Amino acid sequence: MELNHLDDNGNARMCDVSKKEITVREAIAKGVIHISPEAMALIDGGNKKGNVLTTATAAGVLAAKRTFETIPMCHVVILDDAEISYEVGESSIGITAKTVCHGRTGAEMEALTAVSVAALTIYDMLKAADRHMRITDIRLVKKTGGKSGEVLAD
Repeated sequence: MELNHLDDNGNARMCDVSKKEITVREAIAKGVIHISPEAMALIDGGNKKGNVLTTATAAGVLAAKRTFETIPMCHVVILDDAEISYEVGESSIGITAKTVCHGRTGAEMEALTAVSVAALTIYDMLKAADRHMRITDIRLVKKTGGKSGEVLAD
């Protein structure tokens, strides 16, 4: 398999998408942050920094919109939608991000970035109560649009 972010000499490069068709692209990514029950009790407003999940959502959406500034070979992608949702358990929070765009590329890295930054924001907001949180299982679970069509995982 040929990697499209490497030139003939093995150097990193941005791939040329100018000849690709513009399609609606959607991606869904997931991840989990494992948190102590004591820290979980602070999620609904007992935290001095503010509402944890509202802040994580804002951070994740902002990060999705600016993925190209973090991942060197990513193209600028104008998102039509970015959504983040949570499944709160006793000692973990499942994070799901969905991104949608009309473009020649995009949506996967933006969804993965949204999940990652939402998890990091939760970590930041709760670290005073739990220094042993773990962020795990960040992965793409669905992608539609583009040349490869629908890709499902999970």
